[in-house]
Amino acid sequence: MLAAVTAPLLAVDVNTLQNRDQDFSTAGQANGSPIAPQADSDTALQTPQTLEDMVAAHVAATTGDEQGDCLASSVYYESKGEPLNGQLAVAQTIMNRTTSGRFPETVCGVVKQPGQFSFLKGGSIPEPSHANNAWQRAVAIATIARQGLWKQIAPAALFFHARRVSPGWGKVKVASLGNHIFFR
Repeated sequence: MLAAVTAPLLAVDVNTLQNRDQDFSTAGQANGSPIAPQADSDTALQTPQTLEDMVAAHVAATTGDEQGDCLASSVYYESKGEPLNGQLAVAQTIMNRTTSGRFPETVCGVVKQPGQFSFLKGGSIPEPSHANNAWQRAVAIATIARQGLWKQIAPAALFFHARRVSPGWGKVKVASLGNHIFFR
């Protein structure tokens, strides 16, 4: 036999319902960044509202696994001097490759693919100093990209290069951030 269950009624403020034509496609976002509803409790975890806050919340000396460290190394060696959104675009581009069907399915497979990244030394990733602030930011960026915690900076990008080179690709440009140009 099923017991009847009733839910408490919610109090509705009609003043908040006046604009029924509101575009909700950007609801919950500020400055283009995702924002979760804020909890009433001072002790509740707050969702970072800027990329800088998100990075600060994920700074660490290591990602804890090989794939994460491959991604963090790529961010570190390819874009450590770039703005955070440029670093995240590099990480997201590598993540996009893993799901594209056109590249290896693992981060390390993408990063170690011959001819893709100039920082590789004999097919190996050089060991960065884990105490370095730039490395710890790269770990945070890698974590954010792997967990999909931030919107795509260069949507659907599969390729990028430094501004100083002109590879002559016939690809569609999706973003230009810092010293990198991103393509799909």
